[in-house]
Amino acid sequence: MFSEPRQPDLAYLLTGHAVAMLLVAVATVIGQLVASRWGADPVVLLYIPPVLLVAVYWGLWPSLAAAVAATLAYNFYFTVPFHTFRIQSPVDIATVVILFIVALVTSRLAGQLREQARLAASHAARNATIAGFARRLLSCTSEQSIADVVVQELARLFGCNAILLAGDNEPRVVASTMGEIQLAPSDLAAAAVTLTTGEAVGRGVRRLDPVDWQFRPIQSAQTILAAIGLAREDGVPPIAGQQLQLLENLLDQAALAMERARLDREAREVAKLRERDAIRTSLLASIGEDFKPSLNAIGAAARALKRAGEGDRAVIASVATEAAKLDRYVDNLVDVSPNTEQNPLQLGDVIIDLYRRTVLKNGEEVHLTPKEYAVFAELAKHAGRVLTHAHLLRAVWGPAQEDQIDYLRVAIRALRQKLEDEPSQPKLIVNEPAVGYRLST
Repeated sequence: MFSEPRQPDLAYLLTGHAVAMLLVAVATVIGQLVASRWGADPVVLLYIPPVLLVAVYWGLWPSLAAAVAATLAYNFYFTVPFHTFRIQSPVDIATVVILFIVALVTSRLAGQLREQARLAASHAARNATIAGFARRLLSCTSEQSIADVVVQELARLFGCNAILLAGDNEPRVVASTMGEIQLAPSDLAAAAVTLTTGEAVGRGVRRLDPVDWQFRPIQSAQTILAAIGLAREDGVPPIAGQQLQLLENLLDQAALAMERARLDREAREVAKLRERDAIRTSLLASIGEDFKPSLNAIGAAARALKRAGEGDRAVIASVATEAAKLDRYVDNLVDVSPNTEQNPLQLGDVIIDLYRRTVLKNGEEVHLTPKEYAVFAELAKHAGRVLTHAHLLRAVWGPAQEDQIDYLRVAIRALRQKLEDEPSQPKLIVNEPAVGYRLST
């Protein structure tokens, strides 16, 4: 468990003051022995070591107490008149004042050096913790493994329970140190606030303090990736003030790892899509070049027989009709020919190149996720036509997701944000209420 070095508590300070008084007393006894043989002049130097020792080991305030005690002890035992705090000789006055100033400056410098050493040790410990956390994240190959490592490490470092949640409207637990866990509705609402706004909420935070968990965002420069929840069994806020900076640094490392995993996953999806498109292009080329000419020949022969008046007219009409249907089906399947996708489609200031899988707006490339691109490409292939919700969901997410209209709405909203001049008043991707969407040409 990691803990930041804390400021000295009361017991520690009291111990330091007691040691300071003891060391000054020892210096006074030794000074009595020295003064009996060589006079009081060398005694003043005996009070500097106690001040230094106390400053190095117990800090500034005990050392200041040692400086005051040393000055008073020297005045009381070694200046005339003895055993009083009055001073008659100007030389003794100067000696006492100089002793106090030297002891004060020495204690201050030694205390500052001790504080700097404490801060350096604190920074070194924090950096070592962050480096170890980052090394563990680098060994993860998936978003789920990253989530598991994040909750395990944070729970170990801060001595509390940890969960990681994702999702916008309905947060779901991705990883937890407590196995299967059901959060209270108030905790789920607090997690939703963090995932939506990126604010820290919950136990120990001013906003939504009554809930059991404290939630903090894991976010990149562009988006909120997840929310981490921390809670202690005793109900105490899980993060102390000195630990907040360390937690923020660790969450930044987690965000980098999750963003890397997300980009890797999207890259793999794009590679799969490219491979699928290559196979699809080959199949469409085969259909367009091999099957369609034969189908056209059947249609032409049926029309020739019909004009010649030979054979059964009903059979000829049926053959011609079915051939025309198949021709339309093939045209819809291959979009007229496999070369069509090689020509970029111009849609105002937006250009989509289905062959190279690129989208440009005002001449600059627009980054789309694989799902966003798949939706936009499907609309582009049928530009000007209304595609139903079920059609788009089946084409992009598969037949099992035809009823998940929210998936499609999220993708359309993202496309409008990236491609429309005014997303609130779309002109490129037009909604057909209760039916689907149409790409304006």
